[in-house]
Amino acid sequence: MTWTLAELAKLVGGTVSGDENLVITGAAPVHNAENGDITFISHADKSSYLANCRASAIVVPRGMDNDRFAAIQVDDVVAAFEMIVRHFCPPRELRKREIHPTAIIDPSAVLGNDVSVGPHAVIENEVEIGDGVTIGAGVQIMAGCKIGADSIIFPNAVLYENTVLGQRCLIHACAVLGAYGFGYDSSQGTHILSQQLGNTVLGDDVEVGACSTIDRGTYGPTFIGDGTKIDNLVMIAHNCRIGKFNLICAGTGVAGSSTTGDYVVMAGRVGVRDHVHIGNGAVLGAMAGVIGDVPEGARVVGIPATPEKDQMRMQVAMAKLPEMRRELKELKFAVHELQQIIDRLNNDKFTN
Repeated sequence: MTWTLAELAKLVGGTVSGDENLVITGAAPVHNAENGDITFISHADKSSYLANCRASAIVVPRGMDNDRFAAIQVDDVVAAFEMIVRHFCPPRELRKREIHPTAIIDPSAVLGNDVSVGPHAVIENEVEIGDGVTIGAGVQIMAGCKIGADSIIFPNAVLYENTVLGQRCLIHACAVLGAYGFGYDSSQGTHILSQQLGNTVLGDDVEVGACSTIDRGTYGPTFIGDGTKIDNLVMIAHNCRIGKFNLICAGTGVAGSSTTGDYVVMAGRVGVRDHVHIGNGAVLGAMAGVIGDVPEGARVVGIPATPEKDQMRMQVAMAKLPEMRRELKELKFAVHELQQIIDRLNNDKFTN
């Protein structure tokens, strides 16, 4: 598939600077682009990335100076480049719009209109599946689950019994929703599993990354609020209540019965202890170890997590430790010499 620069500019509503008849054969990020490709620079301050670029043309913001490449100038660079990429490499259709003959579906399950079920998927009794849902190969949906319209469940994910998904949820491969919580009664010298009578409930537009796990509640639900996005390899423990529009990055673990407000951000490998609350809009930096409540709007980092400004001061102080140690040794030596002088003067005084 080939396009001229003028054709691409028309597609994205842009203006050509340079050879509008230049033939473009592909689209790629700036560091991967080859001859014949078009790439993009989202801001003028990133133009240094073009120093070793081999692309034939670029998409740039309107008014950006550029003497080396033919270009398409647009108002929204990212949106325009996404449209170009889609034309050179259209996304593959996720849905085959069929129920595969190897899928096992209990007769009591209720499927809405236009539901797609992949090979070897299992849908157990009393499951309710909304319109337009896509269920990938090998997915296990246990009894009593409810799945909202237009949700997508990728291959080999598992939904334990009574799990509830809102509309337009994305559950990526090998995620597990509704597994037993890690809670035990150890008072009698053995570990007796606590009650597992709750479930896992996701609001609308929630995304759960590959191999992530969200445990069921002990008596009620573990709840994930509307619009929250959960990265790969994240663990949300039993009885947690996660607010709306949270961003929870890879490797994070949230212990049991913790709660968050809305628009919370947890960076990679954050650890949150049990029974704490993270306030609205708080940001937890990468690898933060949260051992207590975090106020609304706070930014914390470190182990244990403390305010970002305090951590910066600590890091500055840590960097000065070698110099401070040397100065301390010099001071100790100077004090020792002064003490010797004082001792000699005192001895001379008593001698005389």
